[in-house]
Amino acid sequence: MRTEQTSEWLLEMIDISKSFPGVKALDQVNLKVRPHSVHALMGENGAGKSTLLKCLFGIYQKDEGKIFFQGKEVDFTSSKEALENGVSMVHQELNLVLQRSVMDNMWLGRYPTKGLFVDHSKMFTDTQRIFKELDIDIDPRAKVASLSVSQMQMVEIAKAFSYDAKIVIMDEPTSSLTEKEVHHLFKIINKLKHKGCGIVYISHKMEEIFQLCDEITVLRDGQWIATEPLAGLNMDQIIGMMVGRELTQRFPEKTNEPKEVILEVEHLTARNQPSIQDVSFNLHKGEILGIAGLVGARRTDVVETLFGVRERSQGSIRLHGKEMSNQSAHEAIANGFALVTEERRSTGIYSQLDITFNSLIANMDHYKGPMGLLSDRQMKSDTQWVIDAMRVKTPSQRTQIGSLSGGNQQKVIIGRWLLTQPEVLMLDEPTRGIDVGAKFEIYQLILELAKKDKGIIIISSEMPELLGITDRILVMSNGRVAGIVNTKETDQSEILRLASLYL
Repeated sequence: MRTEQTSEWLLEMIDISKSFPGVKALDQVNLKVRPHSVHALMGENGAGKSTLLKCLFGIYQKDEGKIFFQGKEVDFTSSKEALENGVSMVHQELNLVLQRSVMDNMWLGRYPTKGLFVDHSKMFTDTQRIFKELDIDIDPRAKVASLSVSQMQMVEIAKAFSYDAKIVIMDEPTSSLTEKEVHHLFKIINKLKHKGCGIVYISHKMEEIFQLCDEITVLRDGQWIATEPLAGLNMDQIIGMMVGRELTQRFPEKTNEPKEVILEVEHLTARNQPSIQDVSFNLHKGEILGIAGLVGARRTDVVETLFGVRERSQGSIRLHGKEMSNQSAHEAIANGFALVTEERRSTGIYSQLDITFNSLIANMDHYKGPMGLLSDRQMKSDTQWVIDAMRVKTPSQRTQIGSLSGGNQQKVIIGRWLLTQPEVLMLDEPTRGIDVGAKFEIYQLILELAKKDKGIIIISSEMPELLGITDRILVMSNGRVAGIVNTKETDQSEILRLASLYL
């Protein structure tokens, strides 16, 4: 049996196959990564990207194929073994222990010791040394729960760096980062590249791929499509390889027509500060209203206060002219509000339960009959509607949602809220971590809802998305409304200027 090879490749994954009950996730897939390079791994959600890398990282055991790392054949049986041998992974979904300190999270499972006891002084010093090298300004003693999502992401990246890995896998690492933090991350990646590392970079943001990467591998439906130098490709060619068809535009044609005002928000202020202060705006029937702002602008606080997740100290919410108290999420749902949250793993899905449960949980009262029994026929019908309408890739309704790709999980969540038939649908970063093909489908669905006279509110950190899908954009700055602009009459520079108004 061949156990060693000499080549230009730092990592070779050859003819990797992996099956799960009811689906072949990988079918003879290849990935080859050079040292001193950043290699983009791209494909639609469900294409097999995460499954392939989990086979490398020891989370899944491959069914067929071979993996060579630094010239030797390897077959890691756990993530611990992969880490100890020089393969590190920054996951899209954050995996930190919220109630422990930053330095605890950095060295979890490998604490430095002095005799029988943990050496806290060394742990602090080692964390500080890594943060200084990466120019990260976070207190190692801070509790992780006190950090912003973007700070947590930087801790994850620093943790991966601390293993002195030769292969570093980054799965959507910029999804929670500001433009300044993205620039900072790119500096870290170039530092790793200079040291001889091979970085496998997963992102749906085409601009990042062209700015950062040297080569690209494209997967589609669990199969290898191509590996090419990035210098010879353009965006349309990559999208064509990913979706298997020509995608002529990133956004559907806007055909919705905003009508009369349905939602009036006046002087909305959250009780626990710092948060939103004196927020006022209107939402029209059939309108798509975007909310823009920098990290820390309190965009999410706006929709959470409307939805009853945050308690308000003052202000009014009127839907169709009727005052709404919305003192809880349950009351907000009953009043016709729906909220798709930003962090689907922690606040969106029930990962150990099936698609049926995750599709129907917000609408269970709808399925009760005269005797209080649930209608199995109606539940199956509505679950199938979510799968079909959202084009969810799944073997069955009974598939555990945690086994689906991130994009397919997001589709189920959006479908869940559509089943409640809301008057106001609020979406917080609805296409985060979703590929271009699935994004287009979600944009189409949002436009169809607007055409059916629903009021839509979208929070997005992607400026092209806001400019491509909305009718107006509300710009937040430090908890206040900095301005509301008509999408057709604005541009990125005006939005950024308003977003910096109260800093």
